[in-house]
This record gives sequence, structure tokens and C-alpha cells, in this order.
Amino acid sequence: MRTAPAEAAGPAALAAEQRERRASGGARVGLCLLCGLPAAGKSTLARGLLRRLPQRPGWACALLAYDELIPPEAFRPRAPGAGPQEPSPLLPGWKQSRRQLLQCLEEFLRALLSGAPLPGPAQPGWQRFLGRCCPERLLPAAGAASRPLVLLLDDNFYYQSMRYEVYQLARKYSLGFCQLFLECPVECCLQRNRLRSDPVPEQTIQLMARKIEMPDLRKNTWEQHSLILNSSECISEDDEQIMNLLATALENPERPIEEDTEQKEAARAICAASAVHQADQACRRVISEAMQDAKGKSLLPSEMRSLAEELNKLKAEFLEDLRQGKALKTQYSDPTTSVISSFQHKAINVVNKYILK
Repeated sequence: MRTAPAEAAGPAALAAEQRERRASGGARVGLCLLCGLPAAGKSTLARGLLRRLPQRPGWACALLAYDELIPPEAFRPRAPGAGPQEPSPLLPGWKQSRRQLLQCLEEFLRALLSGAPLPGPAQPGWQRFLGRCCPERLLPAAGAASRPLVLLLDDNFYYQSMRYEVYQLARKYSLGFCQLFLECPVECCLQRNRLRSDPVPEQTIQLMARKIEMPDLRKNTWEQHSLILNSSECISEDDEQIMNLLATALENPERPIEEDTEQKEAARAICAASAVHQADQACRRVISEAMQDAKGKSLLPSEMRSLAEELNKLKAEFLEDLRQGKALKTQYSDPTTSVISSFQHKAINVVNKYILK
């Protein structure tokens, strides 16, 4: 039972509720990206999965086709003299529409996970989102039948950054995440595109082919649930590899950011070690300059040795404070800068004690 209204629940609470629902046999939610060049076969495969998934595994399913959800004016070419022509996904209107679409998707997910009614048309593009996707049909279906829900996102997603923003949404709400990347030769895409009733400009496909970034499973751990398929031939929606990928993503949802304590601790340890190293180097320079200054004041060798010992002891104490995370209260907010500034001030006092005796 929730102790707060669903509308007030934040992403962490909704992610926790999603985990509880899975543990009790409740509905699981997964986001599946269909990526690749125009005419690579993404929409054909998406429509096949939309028909097949509710029949075979018994999953609820919805298709978010970006071509249908983004208004046509976002694809308008640049005016003459506006610079080198780029594929339409790079236009500012396209970028803005993508952000709005992602916001609409998040609003739908929040309603799905919290059990709250769908919100009003607060987000730009919300009415288009509702009209094309009919997500209101999925809310009772996914909850009442406790069926896994697969949301298919059909778009080129040719930059990793475009896919990563959807991954961040999956991670934020502890959802499943996977990618189906359709690899198809450019000439094959161009040939298919020419048969379309509304073909994409060939220059767009060629330029996108030069820019497209395939999933890199070795470099990007967040792309571990990815499948690269050769789509020069027809891909069956009954492909066992696809079914296994979807099932794996649903069974292994992404960990919310707040749960990733090990990574945070490792990052903090690296930063702390770097801060101590920088402070140590800076303190050594301060000591060297202080000793040179004292040497010019004709101090005795015994006094120089005592001064060096006192300065090095002072340095050790300051570095230990930094290792312990003790931020010294000075005008600087950065602990490393605070240590260096404080050490320099103390070192001057120590030197003056010998010079002004």
C-alpha cells in the first residue's frame, strides 16, 4: 500500500514500486529500441512484433513509431544558404520534438507505474502521443492481467547518445532495456526506399550511413542487451534470438542510479586519491619556496634542518586531514584548494618564526 499519493511519487519511489510489483508477480515493463538506417526494415519488424508478442509470450505491447509521433514540420529542410545540408534528424526542430516525445513517454510510464490516471495535455505533443499510441488501453491491460509490457520504439537512433537518453529513462524507473539494431547495406536501403510512397531523400540515407554508430558491447556496458541483425533479408518476428533478448531485458531491469553505490564509492575513492596527490605536489612546492626564502635570510644549517622538519610534519598533517575528508573552513569551497591555501598560510607563519626570532 502506498503511503503517499501516486502523483507525488518521485522516480526513486516509482522504481522501488516497480521492483516490488515484479517480486510479487506483477507486471514488468521493458523498452526495446529498433535502430538502423531508413528502409532497413525496422517498421516491418516492429509491426510483426506488435502482432506476435501478445499471442506467443502473452505480453502486452505498444509501438512508438517516431515517424508518426513527430510532426512533419520538424523534417523541413534548411533554407537556402543556411549551411551544409544535414539529415533531418539533426535539425533543431527534430531535436526539440525528440525531447518532447521522451517527456511524453516518461509521463506515460509514471502513470503506468503509479497506477494514476493519465495526465492532461501539459506536455507539447501529448495529444499526438495519445492519438497515435493509445496508451490508455495499456494501463488497465498491463495492471489487471499482470502481463509484461514491451514498448517498441521505432526510430533510426543512429547516434549512441540518442539511445542513451532512453536507457537513462529505463534506469531511472528500473525498467528493462534492450536494442535491436538492423544492419543493412546502404544500397539495399536505397533500393527499398525508392519503392516507398513517401521516400526519404537519398542524400539523407547516405549521410546517415556515414554517421551511424552501432552498439558497442565492449565499450558501453549499458548496451549489453543488444542484438545486431542482418536485415538485407526479411527478419521473422518469431526469431528466437529476439524473443530471448526481450525476455532477458524484462527479467533483468536496469539498476536505478541511487542503487549504484559501489560505482559511487569507487569514483569517490579515485577523486580522493587525485585530490591528495595534487595537494601533495602543491605543498611540496610551497615548502621548496619557503626553504629558498629562509636560505636567503642566512639561517644556520641547524635552523634550516629544524624548519624543514617542521614544514614536512605540517604537510603530513594537512594531507591526512584531506584523506579523512575533513574540509577546512576557508574562503574556498573545494577541499583541495582549502588545504593548499591553509598550508601556505601556516607555512609562512612557521618560516616567520625562524626569520623574525
